[in-house]
Amino acid sequence: MHNPFNSRRESAGSDVEKASTNPSEAGHGATHGQQKLDPKVLDPNAGDRDVAQGQEELLHRKLKGRHMQMIAIGGSIGTGLFVGSGSALQSGGPASLVIDFIIIGAMLFFTVHALGELAVMYPVAGAFYTYSCRFIDPAWGYAMGINYALNWLIVLPLELTAAGITLQFWEGARNIHISVWITVFLAIVVLINLFGVRGYGEVEYILGILKIVAVIGFIITAIVINCGGVPTDNRGYIGGRYWHNPGAFRNGFKGFCSVFVTAGFAFAGTELVGLAAAEADNPRKSLPKATKQVFWRISLFYIVSLTLIGLIVPSDDPRLLNASGGNTAASPFVISFQLAGIAALPSIFNVVITLAVISVANSCTYGSTRTLHALAERHMLPSWFGYVDSHGRPMFSLIIALLFGCLAYINEATAGDEIFNWLMALSGLSQFFTWASINLAHIRFRHAWKAQGRSLDEIPFRAAGGIIGSYMGLALNILVLIAQFYIAIAPLDKPMSAKNFFQNYLAAFIIAISYLGYKIYSKDWSMYIPLQDIDLNTGRRELDLTGEELAKEREERAQWPAWKKIWHLFC
Repeated sequence: MHNPFNSRRESAGSDVEKASTNPSEAGHGATHGQQKLDPKVLDPNAGDRDVAQGQEELLHRKLKGRHMQMIAIGGSIGTGLFVGSGSALQSGGPASLVIDFIIIGAMLFFTVHALGELAVMYPVAGAFYTYSCRFIDPAWGYAMGINYALNWLIVLPLELTAAGITLQFWEGARNIHISVWITVFLAIVVLINLFGVRGYGEVEYILGILKIVAVIGFIITAIVINCGGVPTDNRGYIGGRYWHNPGAFRNGFKGFCSVFVTAGFAFAGTELVGLAAAEADNPRKSLPKATKQVFWRISLFYIVSLTLIGLIVPSDDPRLLNASGGNTAASPFVISFQLAGIAALPSIFNVVITLAVISVANSCTYGSTRTLHALAERHMLPSWFGYVDSHGRPMFSLIIALLFGCLAYINEATAGDEIFNWLMALSGLSQFFTWASINLAHIRFRHAWKAQGRSLDEIPFRAAGGIIGSYMGLALNILVLIAQFYIAIAPLDKPMSAKNFFQNYLAAFIIAISYLGYKIYSKDWSMYIPLQDIDLNTGRRELDLTGEELAKEREERAQWPAWKKIWHLFC
């Protein structure tokens, strides 16, 4: 494996020295847990050393700044927001919907900023999973890699099925069997990925723009509806009517807790901007900007639009009971137009949802293939997963991902629904473990940075919340996992059962099995890497600015007027 970065140690001053690429000289972190390992199998630091040797020959750096920003703003927004928010509204009410999404949004703001800091410093393949290996423990990193790859592998067939269901919104499409539509959408995903990372970037850029335009259009229309400005809407001025009747909250505390998983699924993929760092042409410039765009994604796409949904769609609307998968007839966005009597907009927005599903399927393929590739590069999976062709495509990992896409056809088989429910269970809480691990990795990185006598001035891009923000992000993730444990043992609308518990918490058991399996295989029972042994050198950009240049850049920013500082914070 080759990489474009020469590892080096940057002193507390401005001198930059290249670190040796010899594993024995790359810092104590390069030896953690290796004495008992076969160097060709499950080497937890192999990927980091490879990053220092020239990865450009494999994964191509073709993601431009515009791609990165659009991935941050609109990437992977799909049925979780446009359809799944309906079930959240029905189970928790409009207040729970907004509060829970604000909580998850705040958590993601800190999480993505922490990831941005790490990714600018170490733009390596595998990103956050790799950071878990380096800064926490190889076994935990392995478990996070398996968890993340499996999540996207499972979500792909779910999204392909959802895409087929979205088309059944139109009567003419119902005459065509859903398996035909699944085949069509799978072929589209294959076609996109034939163009490598550039294909992924361009598709996300175009579809991201469409989603932004659609959401802005919805916000304007929803305000008009709420103010009684639609002639075909006999409800007149609505205001906060639905917050009083049927009420702001539904199903009490359980209803409030039940919204968290829906919110997590809707926000899934926000971290993809960090995963794309290894294929960005200039991560030091594009990643900070992309990281800051997450604020607008959270505010515009989620908080503002869902607040308006809670104002113009009653939480007891019977159509919301079917708000899952790709059933766009139960989408609160579509229902809002139908309640207002606007004839054309439901169909137009259904087109947007269909395109959004394609975007998420595209992101599923990208996320899973890059994670499998990174695991192979660290010798944590068979080496053929890491094969990359001359066009920069991890071909064998791509084939595996597309084969998982074929699981979408299972839904049409006998007992297909039951199998699909268990597949969904595998990815249920996956995102929360990933986000918690990102925050923990950043916390460990900052502590190691301080313990090894480094200055914060040497960090090219610093997270907005700093280490405190990561502690807050980690705490919020843990609280959500506790809330979901409560829902798993005391379901909202069904009796307590072992089946329900495992379908809600299966991801935790997969992570535990992966973690213990790695520990048993490696015979390394240490719980974490000592701070002094963490490798802070390998994988750093050859073109990193020196401490002196960074200080000069920050001094210039300090002279900016207040409006420019605020603009720079969010844009």
